Amino acid sequence: MKKSLLTIGIVAMLFACAEDAKNKDKAENENSTDAPQQEQSKVPDPIPAETNENYTTQMVVDGIQIPWGMDFLPDGSMLISDKSGEIIHFKDGKKQKLSNVPEVYIRGQGGLLDIAVHPDYENNGWIYFTYASPEGEGEGGNTALGRAKIDGSKLSEVEVLYKAAPNTTKGQHFGSRITFDKNGYLYFSAGERGARDVNPQDITRDNGKVYRLNDDGSIPSDNPFVGQENAKEAIYSYGHRNPQGMLLNPETGEIWVHEHGPQGGDEINIVKAAANYGWPIVTYGENYDGTPITEERSKPEFEDPIFYWLPSIAPSGFEYVTSDKYPELKGNLLAGSLKFQYLELLVLDGKKITKREKLVENVGRLRDVVEGPDGNIYLGVEGKGILKLVKKSE
Repeated sequence: MKKSLLTIGIVAMLFACAEDAKNKDKAENENSTDAPQQEQSKVPDPIPAETNENYTTQMVVDGIQIPWGMDFLPDGSMLISDKSGEIIHFKDGKKQKLSNVPEVYIRGQGGLLDIAVHPDYENNGWIYFTYASPEGEGEGGNTALGRAKIDGSKLSEVEVLYKAAPNTTKGQHFGSRITFDKNGYLYFSAGERGARDVNPQDITRDNGKVYRLNDDGSIPSDNPFVGQENAKEAIYSYGHRNPQGMLLNPETGEIWVHEHGPQGGDEINIVKAAANYGWPIVTYGENYDGTPITEERSKPEFEDPIFYWLPSIAPSGFEYVTSDKYPELKGNLLAGSLKFQYLELLVLDGKKITKREKLVENVGRLRDVVEGPDGNIYLGVEGKGILKLVKKSE
């Protein structure tokens, strides 16, 4: 009996030693640099842009110095915002300036910015516009969202729906684009006004944000920061630098933005409720003198871009092509480049950019790109006006 117990004890001891060794090896392997580590999903590296010489442009509306935004009324006529503070109604080949536009603060990048027609314009008659406004606290101006109706050659029933505060005399990063989603909510962007270490990460302050409102300017009850102490309840997402492109992805129903980075690091982001996009704590860009802003490119608490440009192209205007007039472009993105003065095609595979092409080079500082109700693609080009994208004859 004692012999049997001794044998059982020896076997148990050997088994325990083997398990200890196995656990030790497992622990060493888990701590080893050779062991597989769980990684955050990697942001794709930038890709170079190829040249596509199959397109040219035709002049549609000339003589507009900085056509910042454009949209179309149900009758096919066009509304154009000029940064100088003018709204132009282009109809039947004639330009008409609309009077009674609110006072615009013009400084640096500030002025009259985007313009958008309500999706149900035929029933309610509302148009919307963003602009640098001097109203409110402090010297200078800040981004505002207004709406109005067109009464002949003037605006009527003009309302200010939102005004970012406080004002500042800095001339940079006003944003701003306007988009409606499939549920009728209105989104607009406001850049961080050059106060990168103050505004974008603070939800009790305006700027460096994407906002969501009801079409009358009221705040949706399910906005992410409703009820949070001192929060700006119109904020939908934050940690942005300067979004100057915004669209509704018709396939996913999501709002997508592109935004100016510093030197390097322009980004495309998918807007999500309460998401923080990290500026300036994380960025793929650097200071204009080449010094780093931060060593961090990505952190778990921040939303990563789906794409970033290197070098920066200074993107402005953003469109998702649905038109059958350009079957080779359909289902992909278009963005204007202020810096390199061309129209860029971004080929999509789901939410991944797989290819970049320069469609019309040396066209000028391309401020906006919009698909019209007639299926044509229209380009707002500084110093020229509104051009139409045309495929060259084969």
